[in-house]
Amino acid sequence: MDKNQLQNWIEEYLKGTDYELVTLSVSPSNDILVEVDRLEGVDVEFCADLNHFLVEKIEQSAISNQQSDLDYSLEVGSVSLTDPFKTKTQYFKNLGHDVEVLAKGEKDEWKKFKGLLVSVDDETFSVDIQERVAVEGKKRKELRTTTYTWRYDEPKYVKYDLKF
Repeated sequence: MDKNQLQNWIEEYLKGTDYELVTLSVSPSNDILVEVDRLEGVDVEFCADLNHFLVEKIEQSAISNQQSDLDYSLEVGSVSLTDPFKTKTQYFKNLGHDVEVLAKGEKDEWKKFKGLLVSVDDETFSVDIQERVAVEGKKRKELRTTTYTWRYDEPKYVKYDLKF
């Protein structure tokens, strides 16, 4: 299965919509995974229509290349709620929600930060994190909000902090 051709077909289908391609993977055994997203959320019917469109294109291509025994599986859907963010759209979509960030802390060691995604721009994003800090003259630590800002390429991952 030609991944570049699949990507061209998907981009053709998404043109003029507010959807974007987040993931396209093709395994050696032709298991195809397509994940799309948009700010307003993903419509199941849109995914079904994209699936039908791709099946038609794949079948037409197989016929024109005389591949009558083409074996593949195709899965079209939205990005999983528990997957790390891959596009800026996902950051904008989760603005005002709790997120988990795995980034380097003060001692240059990987540390998990959990807090509220409060701002997103072209270069960076910021998260408000509740932390207990020692206050001079007081015995107990106090809860304070600290805003951390990272460039998109700094954390190992950022994902929605799913709470039950």
